[in-house]
Amino acid sequence: MGVLVEICCGSVEDVVESEKGGAHRVELCSALSLGGLTPSAATISEAKRLTKLPLMVMIRPRGGGFCYSEAEIDTMEREIDLAGELGADGFVFGVLSESGIVDTARTGRLVKRCQGQPTVFHRAFDVTPEPFEALEAVIDLGCTRLLTSGQKQNSLEGAPMIQELMVHNMAEIIRSTGCTQVHMTAHAGHFDTSTYANRSITFGSNSAPSEDRVDVVDYSVVAAILMEADQL
Repeated sequence: MGVLVEICCGSVEDVVESEKGGAHRVELCSALSLGGLTPSAATISEAKRLTKLPLMVMIRPRGGGFCYSEAEIDTMEREIDLAGELGADGFVFGVLSESGIVDTARTGRLVKRCQGQPTVFHRAFDVTPEPFEALEAVIDLGCTRLLTSGQKQNSLEGAPMIQELMVHNMAEIIRSTGCTQVHMTAHAGHFDTSTYANRSITFGSNSAPSEDRVDVVDYSVVAAILMEADQL
């Protein structure tokens, strides 16, 4: 296999569509509009039941940054235990200090809790003030992979930094960095009309997506990504 394609999924349906489209691996989250939070136990269990894809599970207790309290770290450790019991193939997390540097002590606790399973330090890396020092910290912690967009909003803009870091949305990124694994969403917009009788009601903050918007992985988008990757 040339380039490994991992699809970011926010639901069991996303995982099923990703497998249908030929994805090699998925990252399972909830609340993608917040950058991804820990999925429910039932979601993990159903994803494992319905697909054979390797399942990387996001371990993130809340949105709004990556500096966590002791109670939140305890929760993350328990979430790792539960996800592991349900068949997770690896874990995705990252902990920063108040100043934005990698919190090696607390991240190290989470790595240890994973008991040798694959671990990914996620895009918390992209807000660290000293990326090369952060990279060394992630390596020293024993993380399996680093997920980054090169400290830019997307990987295409961050390609020069990724190349320097020699880490890990498509075509140009692969050619310019030489990476062999890519991580991305593959959503197509769907609409749930059940709220249309009273559109004045909203259930989230002003910055949340509209109530009728449902982003679901489209297997045809995944298949197109795989086709392009295979040609590189």
